[in-house]
Amino acid sequence: MKKQAKSYSFDAMVRFFIRSYQIPTKRDIDKVMAKLDKLEKTIASLKGPGYTRAKIQKKTSTGSTITTIDTVLGIIKRHRNGVDIPTIKDKSGFDDKAVRNAIFRLAKQNKIIRKSRGIYTVATG
Repeated sequence: MKKQAKSYSFDAMVRFFIRSYQIPTKRDIDKVMAKLDKLEKTIASLKGPGYTRAKIQKKTSTGSTITTIDTVLGIIKRHRNGVDIPTIKDKSGFDDKAVRNAIFRLAKQNKIIRKSRGIYTVATG
């Protein structure tokens, strides 16, 4: 008598491949997403109210909003010979990352140029 081969279900084979190749399942992804949501909420609570990721805005007396980029460009325009990042930080009150991001975006838009290392002026033309 011959031994009869065991028949495996398709689900069992799929589970075997998922485990052996360490492929994440929907349940694994849901767990990671839940942890990520919890971390984002924690970070948001540490930043405090009024924090917006895309733009840091200030209200003017007329009620319109001035973005970080507008503020940094205004400071650079006031200094004809150029201005460095520490001066921009002092005058604007923004943190280092916000100032650097604003300078990067302004340079990408060709609104400012780098006069020398760390000195920025308004682009002419």
